[in-house]
Amino acid sequence: MPSVFAPSSHTAATHRFLGWGWSAGMLLAGELQAMSLAWPGSGQALWWLQLLSLAALATGLLHAPTARSAAWRGFVFATAWLAGTFWWLFISMHTYGGLPAPLAVLAVLALAAFLGAYYAIAAWGFVRLRPMQPAWAALVFAACWTLAELARGTLWTGFPWGAAGYAHVDGPLAALPRWVGVYGTGAVAAWLAMLLAQMLATPARRALRWAAPLVLTAGAVAGLGVWQQRALAEGDAQALAEGRPVLDVALLQGNIPQDVKFEPGEGIALSLNWYGRQLLQPAAPLVVAPETAIPLLPRQLPEGYLDAVTAPYRYQEAGTGAHAALVGMPLGDEEQGYANAVVGWQPGAGSSYRYDKHHLVPFGEFIPPLFHWFVRMMHIPLGDFARGAVAQPPMLWQGERLAPNICYEDLFGEELGARFADPAQAPTVFVNISNIGWFGDSPAIDQHLHISRMRSLEFERPMLRATNTGATVAIDHRGVVTHQLPAFERGVLLATTQGREHLTPYARWVAAAGLWPLGLLCAAVLALAGWLLRRSK
Repeated sequence: MPSVFAPSSHTAATHRFLGWGWSAGMLLAGELQAMSLAWPGSGQALWWLQLLSLAALATGLLHAPTARSAAWRGFVFATAWLAGTFWWLFISMHTYGGLPAPLAVLAVLALAAFLGAYYAIAAWGFVRLRPMQPAWAALVFAACWTLAELARGTLWTGFPWGAAGYAHVDGPLAALPRWVGVYGTGAVAAWLAMLLAQMLATPARRALRWAAPLVLTAGAVAGLGVWQQRALAEGDAQALAEGRPVLDVALLQGNIPQDVKFEPGEGIALSLNWYGRQLLQPAAPLVVAPETAIPLLPRQLPEGYLDAVTAPYRYQEAGTGAHAALVGMPLGDEEQGYANAVVGWQPGAGSSYRYDKHHLVPFGEFIPPLFHWFVRMMHIPLGDFARGAVAQPPMLWQGERLAPNICYEDLFGEELGARFADPAQAPTVFVNISNIGWFGDSPAIDQHLHISRMRSLEFERPMLRATNTGATVAIDHRGVVTHQLPAFERGVLLATTQGREHLTPYARWVAAAGLWPLGLLCAAVLALAGWLLRRSK
């Protein structure tokens, strides 16, 4: 497929110079895409920067003389974007894992390059299939882009951190997640980015040809936004009519330094003492402690410790004045396997609730085949867990169905969506417990906050987050942060939340079919594009 511009008589040297220039431009655009997910300093997601940086990639593909050069440009953009998004993995591997710095840098770049290959294939496919009609070309680009995003998020256990849609937790496209989720939102962003790139490549006298697709897109997004606000208002009215109580919660943030968190004489003692005091004197009817707040297996704890800290919850009458707790701690034994778990305590039930993490972190919580040598080079504890089931039951407390998820599990909206298959048992409140302390004072904290906000937008459920170092927050069912502790401070966040019962369109279709409908739709677009291309020859 030739470039959108007419070929020229440039010399070979000029072509090489232009090629390096485009590569540099794609490198810069990729870094800006990373920054759009959490702008340095403010931590805000910048939807407009995401669109502009993706439009820069789209421009590079429109100018690409061959599909091969387009693939290279897509690869450079994606590798720069992904490395710039999760560079903080270097901190966990080098600072806390003890991996030599050059190897840690190489590992981050290798992961970014491996995942960037999906986008190289998408760029190659777009140039091979691109029709000349602008709106149809934008649709083909959106389909290619979305398939790459889906592949990154699902293959090899998936690592979708930094998906483009997360830049749109605010802004005009924030009305879309309740309908199409984060990937569908990213698809619409890709459509708009390609329209913008083609519009800028069009002479001003022909600008009116862009009015129809842009006006139609703006009108559709605005209409869905109005529909969203109406649905939210109806849900609020239903909660009010039912007299749904407001739940007071205490979210604990221990700020235990990661370099000593699992050291017996330092971090472990500090964790047991500080979290033990908070659990013994609950500051709210529901207390939530972060991932591995209790960093030892039950049999490794000091004698009587677990009985003491659970007493305020087990030895009480249910009803007004009662307390419950959700606490992160490892469970299991060598024979049955170990689990990164959440334990729940409530009146008269003892350890009445247990949730085992399902989606484990490669290298941190399980060792992929053939990579034991790599893990042995680092000194990271708790390295090989068993998986829990995908859709585990929620904890029932004061009329709410509390659905825990651990750390980056809330990155996988389709897995959280599996819990909505039975509306009568669907979560009314999400509870995320995390420890982002592995990644230091980095954008990972703000990026993870936006991930949680996206889940609230998709399912219109509040999300409570208790973390070791931040971001410890309460997010309402509209995706708005209502309460927040400063990062890297030890404290207790007192907040309120109120669950919701209604199901969003996204919750319904993702619970029934996962991400397959979106993937099949994109594949159908590309199949049609290929058929039309062959027919035109």
